[in-house]
Amino acid sequence: MGKTVLNYQLSGLEGAPVVTLAHGLATDLTMWDFVVPRLEKHYRVLRYDSRGHGGSPATADNFTLDGLGLDVIGLLDSLKIERTHFVGLSMGGMVGMGLALDRPERLSSLVVCDARGDAPQAYRDSWNDRIALVRANGIEAIVEPTLARWFTDAFKAREDGMKFMRDMVLRTSVDGFIGSAEALKELDYARRLPEMTLPTLFLVGGEDAGAPPATMRTMHEATPGSSFVEIAGAGHISAVEQPEAVAAAVLEFLNRTTER
Repeated sequence: MGKTVLNYQLSGLEGAPVVTLAHGLATDLTMWDFVVPRLEKHYRVLRYDSRGHGGSPATADNFTLDGLGLDVIGLLDSLKIERTHFVGLSMGGMVGMGLALDRPERLSSLVVCDARGDAPQAYRDSWNDRIALVRANGIEAIVEPTLARWFTDAFKAREDGMKFMRDMVLRTSVDGFIGSAEALKELDYARRLPEMTLPTLFLVGGEDAGAPPATMRTMHEATPGSSFVEIAGAGHISAVEQPEAVAAAVLEFLNRTTER
């Protein structure tokens, strides 16, 4: 198995607890640009590009959710970070659930943003359709339908915000998209949520169609001792659409669970 090399940024308060931020499929670490300034006043913030996204090359290895989690462990090891709070959105939240369930000794807490926990047939079929489209026509073919699904009408009216997101999606490699999408089809963490031992927050945009509030509330109810926050005026990429509200919710949770 070839070694995965991840592009990352480390910033914020020296010596403070580390918070790792993981992005969703077809985005990259810049997805957190509007949240990071609020977090790094209080924490050391690590964010990274998942393989095949942003500045991280795709690999020839098979993509799996466990493999994407091992990428994170490798990055933490290389930076000599023993434990981290983990905040993941969409695919990043799924990776976080896997880490929290299978390698809880490496995490201090988990925030799952806008991410479902299972892959029903309709979900798997939708990924098969997008994979076929990207394989035939490139990433460009999914940009506009993806942005239309992700955001509220209010955000879609913002030309600057839509350009920011459009450029981000276009930085995703074909191999990175297809490999990651294949991994998401095998998502199967919802049934294991009662095993969760870490402090966990489920956060969702009130208008998220991909991981709807009702779905995430059910995940919260299945997870012992977890918290739930719904962000008004946000769709699937809540950290871009309502960064102040997301940062406030994350900070409140982290401050409750962090031992200083």
